[in-house]
Parts: sequence; structure tokens; C-alpha cells
Amino acid sequence: MKNRIRTTMAVAATAVLSLSAAACSSGDGGSTPKKSPGALISADRCEKNKAAGEIVYLSGYQWQASASILEYAAAEKLGFFDDLCLNVTLQAGTGDVAQNTKLLAGGQVTFSPVSQQDILTANSHYIEVQGISSYSNVDLEILMTMPDVKDLKQLDDTTLGQKGAMPVGVQAMLMKAGAKYDTIQQTVVGYDPSVLPKGEVKSLTGFISNEPVALKAAGENVTVWRPSDYQVPGSLGSMAVNPEFAETNPTATEDVLRAALHAYEYCTEHAAECVKFTADLDKANPASYGYDAAANVGIWNTETKVVKDSLKAGTPLGTIDTGNVQSLATMLNEYTQTEITPEEAEDEFSPEFIKNIYDGDKLIWPAP
Repeated sequence: MKNRIRTTMAVAATAVLSLSAAACSSGDGGSTPKKSPGALISADRCEKNKAAGEIVYLSGYQWQASASILEYAAAEKLGFFDDLCLNVTLQAGTGDVAQNTKLLAGGQVTFSPVSQQDILTANSHYIEVQGISSYSNVDLEILMTMPDVKDLKQLDDTTLGQKGAMPVGVQAMLMKAGAKYDTIQQTVVGYDPSVLPKGEVKSLTGFISNEPVALKAAGENVTVWRPSDYQVPGSLGSMAVNPEFAETNPTATEDVLRAALHAYEYCTEHAAECVKFTADLDKANPASYGYDAAANVGIWNTETKVVKDSLKAGTPLGTIDTGNVQSLATMLNEYTQTEITPEEAEDEFSPEFIKNIYDGDKLIWPAP
């Protein structure tokens, strides 16, 4: 880990999250049964991981079966964290990235999915979090229109629906495509994508694994515009950690990633079974929105396909691309008025945790 002194503002977390701890279970359909804690690793490593104490994982959005959520739930349910002597508690996030980063920086949360661009933005505001892995440089955030829109310049002087904040990658895409961004009226809409085919908005932001799938299931054909097609940088499945925890507990930090990536491999072959794990967690969640298991299998399969299609051969899953990090910093500087140098951007990420858990591009399981 980079050994740098952090002189930051103290961050006080004001939100109180409801706990959604995972119950220990062997699962259904041939799940790997839980073993005695530490059965797979050395006594010395086990003691180091136990000494890390309680490790709190906060999901990005409830128990949606997204990459960076499903595999962490599965690692708990399948006993992979226990195999490495890790005491991991699972909590459901609300989708509020700002809240997640504040809780991470304040130490109330240990690990949470945070996009690389949000890691950079948080640190630029003295909210100190550390990026430790990322699955892809291709973002899930998209813009949707009806098929009559053939060019993004057609969106000039129209209404765009977004969820409360304009994704910077979508903004960059519109401007790169030559649209007059300042003439596009933005309005906050809910999570019902039918506002697009109903004509209430001309374009709608969303996620490639969510709204387009729902609209297709409803018989609506829409056009999906992806920032990556316009050479706009992004990230998918990025993980952030509390910096003090990572510096104090490097072995535990490695092994949380190791267990999650081992579960990722398992869930690519057993998607429906793993979704049962998140469905069970959702049932215990007071903020449950009603769980559609089939739709969540679709979310997982869509996102992991994006990861697979964009991962360069021979590259370990989770590798941090420092060139992409610098490109994201440049984009943020241009479109959000941050002032992040390439060196500062790179320093907010620690690629060594991922490097230490692979032999070439093969995940080392269990820990040495």
C-alpha cells in the first residue's frame, strides 16, 4: 500500500443505516458447505485476520444482484469469509454514494462499492477513501431514447430525465457528440422507466443492466447510448476501503477481495443460486422494495458480460488501470470543475492488494 500521510478533515457520518446481517447458510442447489473458520489458511494468517475485528461491508444499492454486491453476499453465505477467518457483517446501502463515502471515511463502514470517478470526487472534497479494485473501464450508466432519435444532437432543446444527479459520463458523451448540453432541460424522475415511451421525457439516464431490460420485458424498444462508444472513460464494480483499515490490516484487506473474487467465479456458474442469497438478505431488510429474482439474475448476467467483454486477456479481474484513473480525473476536471492532478488521482488507489492475490491471472485460493 502506498505509504503516504493523509492530512484530511475529520468526517462525521450523520446517517444511521439499518443492519442487514447475513445469516450463515450452506445455501441450496449444491452450495459449498461452511467449514471451520480458518480451516483453509495458516494459523498465523488466521490470527492476523481475526485481529482485524468486525469488517462492515455496505452494498451500493440494497441487495440488487450487481457486480460488487452479489459476490460479497455469496462469499458470506458460502462460508468463504469464514474460511479466511474474516468477521464480515453485511449492510444494505441506499444508493446514496455520498453517504457511503462519508461512512467509509469515518470508519463506520470498512468496504463499499464506489465507482472510481466517485472515489476521486470524494477525495477532492477531503472525504478520504481508497480504491482497491475495479472490474472494468466500461461504465454501466447510459442514456436511452426512443428509436426515432438517430443522433444525440437531436436532443438539443429537449427534456432529459435523471435520478437526481447527471452522470458525468453521460454529460461527457453528449458534449462529445456535439449536442448543445446547456439547452437540454434536466428533470428529476423516479425509477419507473416508462416515462420515456410515454413521451414525458425525450431521453432518460439509467443503467444498462436495469431500465433497458425492464422496458424490453414490457415490449418497448428503446435505443441505448453508451459513453464507452464515445471514448468516455468509466468504471464498473469498483471497491473502496477505509484507508486506515487497509494500512493497519493489509492481510485482511487482501483476503476480503480474495473471498469475494472466489465467490464471483462461483456465481458466474451458479447465478440463480447466488441470487437466492441476496433475495434472503432482502427479505430481512426493512427498506425492501420487493425482490424480483428473475430480474436480478438478468442484472448479474448482464453486468458480468460487460466485465467479460471488456477485460483484456491475461488481466486479473479487479486490476486497477492507472491510465483509466488518470483519464477519469481529466474528465472530472473538464466537466465538474475539480482540480485533480494525474499524480493525485493515481495516489487514491492501491493496486497491490489485487496483485498480491493472483498468480498471473489465476486467483490464489485459498490464501497462502
